[in-house]
Amino acid sequence: MSFGVGSGESNWGGGVLQETLGRVAEGLGVVLPEPDGQWSGIAVYVDAGLGRRVSVRPADEQRRAFWVYLQSNGRRLACGWTADPAEVVRATVAWTGGAGLEETKEQAPCIEFRPWALAHEREPLGVVELAWCLKLDGIHMPPMNRFPRVHALLAAAYTQPALRQLMPVTSHFNLWFSTSTTARWNTTRVGYMIWPHDEGFYGVRNRSELLARFETPEEAVAFVVAVLPEGIGPAR
Repeated sequence: MSFGVGSGESNWGGGVLQETLGRVAEGLGVVLPEPDGQWSGIAVYVDAGLGRRVSVRPADEQRRAFWVYLQSNGRRLACGWTADPAEVVRATVAWTGGAGLEETKEQAPCIEFRPWALAHEREPLGVVELAWCLKLDGIHMPPMNRFPRVHALLAAAYTQPALRQLMPVTSHFNLWFSTSTTARWNTTRVGYMIWPHDEGFYGVRNRSELLARFETPEEAVAFVVAVLPEGIGPAR
């Protein structure tokens, strides 16, 4: 099945992707939810009652494949890559219709998810544990799968019980920790920040002050753990 938009179109802007998927759905005899607004080059479908969201975007410049992302209550639980627009439609209809991860995958085999996502679907994880799972899972999904140093840092930090009970906070690939699950990170930060791209090293900083650089993420994490305040409890 062809899903190009014609020689006159250079991208999926202006709702072209939504229109294309709508025609595919019509051919399959199924109904997609109403698109959630107009997004340049992206099709978004939402079921607000279930807290479900599906985002679809082209996977390459030639528009020969799609990335499909499944979210629940603002959390990305699964994604998939496929060259078959019918599979995109089946995944969207299933997920926004209330199907679980396994059932959605039966309808669209391209959909992939990690064990934590299935566990979270069955019994919701705590806020802190879920935050760690989502960040660690980034290595399996674009665009974060292009940054192995970032993932190595997160993985090293997660092995430390003292850090695993805190909220992991990231910005521009840097990592620090918070004692709160809801308050502003800059007022609840504890310990130091780790920069995974500090001139080829893992730099440890106290705000803008460089304290040390290490060759491995494990060394940087150990340095941060060693100077954590005593008696900090789980993030709340």
